[in-house]
Amino acid sequence: MLQSILVCIGVLVIVYVLFSFEGPVELAKSILGSARANPHEIQLTIDAYGFNQPIWVQLWRAMDHYLHGDFGISAQQNQPVSRLIATALPRSLLLVGESTVFALIIALPLGVFQVVRRNKASDYTLTSLSFIFYAMPPYLLGILLVMVFAVHWHIFDPNILPSETVLQIASSWKQLTLPMFTLAALTVASFSRYMRSSMMDSLAEDYVRTARAKGAGEGRVLFRHAFRNALIPIITLLGLSLPGIAGGAVIVETVFNYPGMGYLTYTAAISNDVPTVVGTTIVATVLTVAGSLIADILYAIADPRIRYASH
Repeated sequence: MLQSILVCIGVLVIVYVLFSFEGPVELAKSILGSARANPHEIQLTIDAYGFNQPIWVQLWRAMDHYLHGDFGISAQQNQPVSRLIATALPRSLLLVGESTVFALIIALPLGVFQVVRRNKASDYTLTSLSFIFYAMPPYLLGILLVMVFAVHWHIFDPNILPSETVLQIASSWKQLTLPMFTLAALTVASFSRYMRSSMMDSLAEDYVRTARAKGAGEGRVLFRHAFRNALIPIITLLGLSLPGIAGGAVIVETVFNYPGMGYLTYTAAISNDVPTVVGTTIVATVLTVAGSLIADILYAIADPRIRYASH
């Protein structure tokens, strides 16, 4: 936990220092919006935000604001960045959460099935499909799905209105299905490969041979002994999938105009909206560290041999 706090502070410092290289004038313009900035307003903004002060003074002041959830004002949308994040984050939670659950429901049995049918035609076929989806860029799969199911067959809607709430999006299967399936397909390809490899390693362990020597059936060996230990790499992937809420889903959300954290980061980056980019980056960092910490804690639940204790 102490390491997690230090990592968050370190990333916050790096992000702020990197953006400070733009200089006081450019930072002030990004806050005001370049179109309506004049020299007097720029100077007032520089003085108000302390951009003319030493970098350590600016950093201390910025950290105080960030720790209180104040990421500044988005000049492009004329709203507090914290409000934009509070609106976009639940939408990304919905998208990434549903796609991850769907991917697990498919990937875990698929990995076990490949182990049972290893080195047979079905295993080779599923392995080939997994490699294809794993290597496929998210934007390519998303565009293909839009062309086939939205443009050609008119089954699903190609995009989502930014004004729609989380409940409206969740209740509209026509809008959520394509982006969810795009993320899920890529996740299934990864999770199923890890599950197959992990199950193979578990089946080669001594405790599995002992269970078989005692007369345990193949089903009991697979699910009672090997499956639980094979979940440890999947727990790692799940914990580290949290950054996808802010970063990994940027491309998919952009393709489908899905108004989540990824789309918010993309639009802020192309419009030079520095406060919003900093805010979403900090949130992504916290989610990454939290996901890694949660994965460490879940190890002890999945594998009784792992325990965390002070010595």
